[in-house]
Amino acid sequence: MQIIRGMKGLRQAVAALGDEGSIALVPTMGALHDGHLALVGEALRRADKVIATIFVNPLQFNDKGDLDRYPRTEEEDAARLEAAGCDLLWIPSAEDFYPDGFGTTVHVGGLTERWEGEHRPGHFDGVTTVVAKLFTGVLPDIAIFGEKDFQQLAIIRRMTADLGMPIEIVGVPTVRAEDGLALSSRNALLSDDERRRARGLHDALASAKRAIEAGGDVAPALDETRAKLEISGFGKVDYVALVDAETLEPVENATGEMRLIAAVFLGKVRLIDNMRVVSDTV
Repeated sequence: MQIIRGMKGLRQAVAALGDEGSIALVPTMGALHDGHLALVGEALRRADKVIATIFVNPLQFNDKGDLDRYPRTEEEDAARLEAAGCDLLWIPSAEDFYPDGFGTTVHVGGLTERWEGEHRPGHFDGVTTVVAKLFTGVLPDIAIFGEKDFQQLAIIRRMTADLGMPIEIVGVPTVRAEDGLALSSRNALLSDDERRRARGLHDALASAKRAIEAGGDVAPALDETRAKLEISGFGKVDYVALVDAETLEPVENATGEMRLIAAVFLGKVRLIDNMRVVSDTV
């Protein structure tokens, strides 16, 4: 696996890979786990060559302390990517992407206003700006993202379509631990006791999913989810909602393709998760 730091040599390396076939891009912020490797696996199935990136993007962190605490395991990450079959790892720096005088932001209206956008102002502008820079740097045929950050996935799809980028955006289902907790780099920040309690998020959402798909009313199911999270020892709940899978608008009466989404604190760690909910009720 070739490793490129910064911008020097990137264009030539990408062009060489492109001569050998289609390219899939797997953007990451490092601290890789099996969920990231599932993205690489999907990339290998869909394209001839796979490029992964590691960049802890400062623009998408509202709290500098959160940025500083984000796990950084570059050497281990590179070894895992190489073993998974990645062809090239690109590791840009903040100075590469945001030099002095940088003043451009990519903003997607509508989808960014609720949920994560409401609780993390400016977060999605940071996400779309860096993803746009990754796309223009690599010019991939396909880009692979996890469904755990479901709102992010929807926003990236909207940005790509709106800007006419000829890139197929592929979402990969959330990879979970044996107890159901969605794999996340932030899980490493949980204490042993918090990690044991963290499964309560999956359990509460799964219970609500079953109730709604069985025909239960939405509002009581969401209220029950919040109560279960409180009993499990979670702290502040930023949101628990059932939303339309495409528009991300709240759903009061279950119908069609939906997502049950949640963001909640456990100690100092903020966890997010979502589950697909489908109803044929008319």
